Amino acid sequence: MEITSNGGDNVAQRLSLDNVRSLVDSVDAFLFDCDGVIWKANELIDGVAETLTALRSMGKKIMFVTNNSTKSRKQYSTKFLGLGLSVSEDEIFCSSFAAAMFLKVNKLSVDKNVYVIGEEGILEEVELAGYKCIGGPEDGKKLPDLRPNSYFEHNKNVGAVIVGFDHYINFYKLQ
Repeated sequence: MEITSNGGDNVAQRLSLDNVRSLVDSVDAFLFDCDGVIWKANELIDGVAETLTALRSMGKKIMFVTNNSTKSRKQYSTKFLGLGLSVSEDEIFCSSFAAAMFLKVNKLSVDKNVYVIGEEGILEEVELAGYKCIGGPEDGKKLPDLRPNSYFEHNKNVGAVIVGFDHYINFYKLQ
């Protein structure tokens, strides 16, 4: 569908061969979600490779965005390559990278640790940004002492906590 302006009102029109060129010509950059748009599980969706090739040949900027924090940009680039698509890390914006950049933009001291409740993607991006990570999958099998009046020793040098999807979430991490 294409949204066109009609005197202030937006009117949806079905894309056709006649108006698709007008739409593509009016846009400089295309942002694509990944899961369910580019691939399903580990299978490329039909027509994606041809569409991306056509857009690139027209000089369009392409970005891939995902709120899936389990992978880093490097890991996503590897996944794209495995699906037959050449995509640079600079064309990928994932939430693990966004979290790392949030720390940089907000000037968290690199002397502070970052506690991660999440997967390897967050660890990799945060470490690439210059921070020391603790937690992550490594804490997945740890158990807290939940007895009354028990003391939980924690790292006093944690300056930030990043929470993403975590296959190994547990009470130790939450504590």
